[in-house]
Amino acid sequence: MISFPRTELALQMVPALMGRTLFGDAHNGLFLSGPRRTGKSTFLQSDLKPALEAQGVVVVYTDLWEDTGRDPATVIADAIGKALEPQLGLVARAAKKAGLDKLSLAGWLQVDTSKIGRLDGLTLVDALRALHETSGKPVALIIDEAQQALTSERGEVAMTSLKSARDQLNSRDAVNLMLVMSGSDRDKLTRLVNSNAAPFFGSQVQRMPPLGSDFIAHVASLVEAQRPLLAPVDQAALQQAFDAIGHRPQLFMTTLGAVLSPFSGIQEHFEDALLSAASEHSRRDEEEMESAFLGLKPIEQVVLWRMLDMGGRFRAFDADALRFYGELLAQPVNVGMTQRALESLRGRTPVLVWKSARGEYAVQDAAMHRWFDQRRKNGTWPPVPRQVQGPGED
Repeated sequence: MISFPRTELALQMVPALMGRTLFGDAHNGLFLSGPRRTGKSTFLQSDLKPALEAQGVVVVYTDLWEDTGRDPATVIADAIGKALEPQLGLVARAAKKAGLDKLSLAGWLQVDTSKIGRLDGLTLVDALRALHETSGKPVALIIDEAQQALTSERGEVAMTSLKSARDQLNSRDAVNLMLVMSGSDRDKLTRLVNSNAAPFFGSQVQRMPPLGSDFIAHVASLVEAQRPLLAPVDQAALQQAFDAIGHRPQLFMTTLGAVLSPFSGIQEHFEDALLSAASEHSRRDEEEMESAFLGLKPIEQVVLWRMLDMGGRFRAFDADALRFYGELLAQPVNVGMTQRALESLRGRTPVLVWKSARGEYAVQDAAMHRWFDQRRKNGTWPPVPRQVQGPGED
């Protein structure tokens, strides 16, 4: 995978996060949404993190999808704890050498020197305050796939604690805690900000800018440098292929590598082969979603249909939803039937439906929304089973 720094974008975000811009609310929390595999995590770790560190910020990064078997609250706490351990360890060792059993940080946090580096009993607010005060630097907490915090009660509490930490550590004159939260599904991420009960009510979810023409120009220059006979590369064709493949840089580069491989047998006009391969990837993605949908029971299909149609406004059990299911199935549908359908959708592999700790439901993979919208626009919704031709039929 090639490296394509997005330094300029990161440098634009840093002053906003640090409260140094005239307009914007990023210093109260930056919420970024973008489809999966479009370079979001790479940007956060390889561009934004170093840019913040260059400004003297301690950066803590964690990905809530890295280990979905653990409670999101634990994942967040562990990430903060790992960042704090070296700071506490240095202070505690100095105290121990001085013969102290305990020391007080800034007059409020008691650290037992027999537990060097351990964070027993600290709240998230205490841990973040300790990280700020022991390092003497502002702290930025980057949480990738932050919507996963809403899948557990402890995760929701952790989000509320982070909001409290932000309010306590920040002032009109200084931003000591910056929060950056990303998500691959805008509807799910919006649940952190869109209601009075949401922990970050009032903040806005921003769209993560996708890789654009500068990325395509960079790729074209690499191809021309390594394969001079292919110059000039048709950048418009590369952009078209990148669009077809869903702006996923890793998949794009893998496909490009296969087309340019010595074993492909392609000598000229590789752009045509790239377009064909990208279209084939797109077609297979759509076929997989169609197959998954057609493999569902009728009631599961109509519940998923309603979810795709309503997006963030989906309410599984209200009167309108039950009427919708019933009309499509030509039979009454009750809450119990709907609940069983939802649990079946959540139990499938791959999982089709996401559920929050509050009992809210959404499509697991946001790509299904794009598939649904495109089919409805084309007049090909809902999918219907294909007829299997018999022997001798055309």
